[in-house]
Amino acid sequence: MKNIKKEALLYHSMGKPGKIEVVPTKPFSAQTDLALAYSPGVAEPCLKIEENPEDAYLYTTKGNLVAVISNGTAVLGLGDIGPLAGKPVMEGKGLLFKIYADIDVFDIEVDTKDVDKFVETVKMIAPTFGGINLEDIKAPECFEIENRLKKALDIPVMHDDQHGTAIISAAALLNALEITGKKIEEVKLVVNGAGAAAISCSRLYMALGVRRENIAMCDSKGVITTRRKDLTKEKLEFASDRNITTLEEAMKEADVFLGLSKGNVVSQDMVRLMAKDPIVFALANPTPEISYEEATAAREDIIFATGRSDYPNQVNNVLGFPYIFRGALDARASAINEEMKVAAVKALAALAKEPAPESVKIAYNVKTLNFGRNYLIPKPLDHRLLAVVSTAVAKAAIASGVARKVITDWDQYAFDLNKRMGRSNELLQKIRHKAKLSHKRIVLSAGAEKEKALKAAQSIYSKGLGIPVILGNKAEINQWAAANQADLEGIELIDFRHDNAFKQRERYAKMLFEKRQRKGVTYTEALEKMYDKDVFGLMMVESGDADGMVMVYEQDFVESLRPALQIIGTKDDTDFVAGMYIVLTKRGPVFFADVSVNITPTEETLVQTTLLVADAVKKYGIEPQIAMLSFSNFGSASADNPSKVSHAVEILHKKYPEINVDGEMQANFALDGNLRLEKFPFNKLGNKQVNTFVFPCLASGNIASMFIQQLGGFEGIGPIMLGLKKPVHLIPSESSVRELVNMAAVAAGEAQTLKE
Repeated sequence: MKNIKKEALLYHSMGKPGKIEVVPTKPFSAQTDLALAYSPGVAEPCLKIEENPEDAYLYTTKGNLVAVISNGTAVLGLGDIGPLAGKPVMEGKGLLFKIYADIDVFDIEVDTKDVDKFVETVKMIAPTFGGINLEDIKAPECFEIENRLKKALDIPVMHDDQHGTAIISAAALLNALEITGKKIEEVKLVVNGAGAAAISCSRLYMALGVRRENIAMCDSKGVITTRRKDLTKEKLEFASDRNITTLEEAMKEADVFLGLSKGNVVSQDMVRLMAKDPIVFALANPTPEISYEEATAAREDIIFATGRSDYPNQVNNVLGFPYIFRGALDARASAINEEMKVAAVKALAALAKEPAPESVKIAYNVKTLNFGRNYLIPKPLDHRLLAVVSTAVAKAAIASGVARKVITDWDQYAFDLNKRMGRSNELLQKIRHKAKLSHKRIVLSAGAEKEKALKAAQSIYSKGLGIPVILGNKAEINQWAAANQADLEGIELIDFRHDNAFKQRERYAKMLFEKRQRKGVTYTEALEKMYDKDVFGLMMVESGDADGMVMVYEQDFVESLRPALQIIGTKDDTDFVAGMYIVLTKRGPVFFADVSVNITPTEETLVQTTLLVADAVKKYGIEPQIAMLSFSNFGSASADNPSKVSHAVEILHKKYPEINVDGEMQANFALDGNLRLEKFPFNKLGNKQVNTFVFPCLASGNIASMFIQQLGGFEGIGPIMLGLKKPVHLIPSESSVRELVNMAAVAAGEAQTLKE
């Protein structure tokens, strides 16, 4: 990210400060609700828990609540900045727990460096939680703290800084060794760094078969040997009696290098000293011990991993901790033991060998993603992680005797996990990830909302989502930037009405005249139209000078859409356009169409809308399950509206039997698959969860999408224009900066798909 300082401060401060909140999960609007939630009704579960403490898992949030606890002594590359300064990191960890595994979190910052006081504090608050995630506590204190708490408490305790990296990198190591044909008990391992993560990685590697005598661990003073007198008990555990003192000496004929230290401490010559098919995990972040480019240039036979997302084989803790705690909580484990960690390692390693889902390939903008040197471990956006890793951990908890709840139906468990999460957050991440990979030029045309557009452009550039292009008066824009201390770095400004842009206007006018000369447009009129920001921007897209466009309209949507239809035109296989909203709900993303274009659709219009939205949903890696909505159910009313829908469904079933669609039906039957199957067992959707809704008219679609976003508190992306040849989208002037950014990401991703 560029300009990350301003962007990060704005992100954390905008709206409600911070990143997490507490939300009621039970009704509370009526007096009877409050009487049940608090006095006198609350006494009943209290008495049940007093009688049987295990009932706390039945009547309270304990079973899904993890404490993220830190004293701020080793915060995320920042060091000892104190507990309060570390709070944003702890909130961030809570956010990751929630979005990846639906685990609730209280972040707790403890203001003490005293081990005894810290341990005592955690012990006293432990009854509140189902698990304890220790975070950002410096070594060697972190070892003692974790060990003492694991012995004292009967709930899972894990210091993720130690074990997270160990688990993920161990999975990568197993697969790398399989690829190279090396045996784990024979490999020579060099570990650079001797902190919490390095110690934990080495211990786990030994549990998997690496021999202690084959490990050379280095700290800032060189190789940790039995000859040194300055060693902690943790370092002494890995002291070598070999006659080596420097990292360079240790690297000679080494099979594996694990870096958990600092950037640029490994040279190409050191890599060349390693054995055949060297495995190099340079995990210092953001600057690895040796860069990907240098390492791969030094050895063609290298297998390389970093902690960064912009290179192959990212070792990212988010592949582990959400799912490890999910499995531990669901089995009501009393601990996270070695068996559970090894189970997570093996599950991650095995998952990388399975064919990657199409949705993951779309998200990372690759056509193939196969197990091998550049794909050792799954990608963080792989939705299979939740069920696969959590299940492995829960099974290991039960098998090793630390579980207090036995799960027997593992297929149902996996189904329930995926159902509780949905995939909404994953979809937005995939949209943005594809935009990051594409580097497309996106025009933002905003008129009176130019300040909003400039802020969106800053965000687009800083997030790496594309190259934003703003059309407007450069002097005015620079003046605004100076007055607001805004950074315009990376934003392309085009003063399209200035004389300097004459040749560009002239070129576009000739193109427009050729396109529209038999539609009543003269060359002079075409040249005049180039002074209109929307027309100029559309011509940039049509000519290939830009890849996509987001237009902010202020009044009439149809009038704003007309230039796009005239200049960009519809796809070759259709003369039709429709608008689609993506609403990111707790049950996953849902797709609404038509929400912006066709006021009173005919049955053929409904068919075309369905075809467009089905194709769009598939391109997001999701199989569309489509309900055609009405106020009636399968012929229960004979009015014009339901008849059109019914006839449209007949056409779809006859001409496009491969599309999963049915109707006409009311919204409650569309949303409740079991109710639908019970009442209408003949329906072609069965009891499947519908994710795509085609509305019988524009009014119902637009109203429904607005209601669900505003009243439901869900994020919406759209309207996304379907049917145009190139990525051009129109959004209303009241849209937020974030909505502009998301639409730009959609446009960039679509442009990349067109290129492919």
